[in-house]
Amino acid sequence: MTRMLTNALILLAGAVLFGCATTIAEQPAVRAQIQTVKERKLGPEFGLVNARQKKIALSDFRGKVVLLNFWATECGGCRVEIPYFAEFDQKYRSKGFEAVGLSMDISYEGLKGPEEAWARVNSFVKNRRLAFPILMADDAVEKAYRVESLPTTYLLDRKGRVAAVYVGVVDKADVETNVNTLFREH
Repeated sequence: MTRMLTNALILLAGAVLFGCATTIAEQPAVRAQIQTVKERKLGPEFGLVNARQKKIALSDFRGKVVLLNFWATECGGCRVEIPYFAEFDQKYRSKGFEAVGLSMDISYEGLKGPEEAWARVNSFVKNRRLAFPILMADDAVEKAYRVESLPTTYLLDRKGRVAAVYVGVVDKADVETNVNTLFREH
């Protein structure tokens, strides 16, 4: 009886895991419309640290089109879209684009603190050869940006104003179109 129960639990767990993977793949990608300049508000300012414990502020990116991506290492949807952002960063950096990853690993994974989170994040970044800035998000930035689920992505114009918000796995082509629209603004 115990063996049957164990096998049933293994099958159930496999079905749940497969179902989650299928669900992520089947979810429609999220699109966002660029807000008019008049509708845009400044992105909430923050000062967060990178893996080298250097404090980076949102204002450090002023003058660039910025993609802020709230993510976690074990978030399936995040894993799908992060390669898009790495590609955009490489392709558009010279035009004034900056992708910035804001790790939510502490709250998403229920970790004890930044040291435990950086161990996961640094491994993830290294394995995927990510070159864009990765910062450790805190409760204040999570609340300021109203992050309720992952992934969540914000596009900011060159003046630091929120131009578009994506909640869920982004539609890659839509993000790229919106980035190029922001490049054309003065």
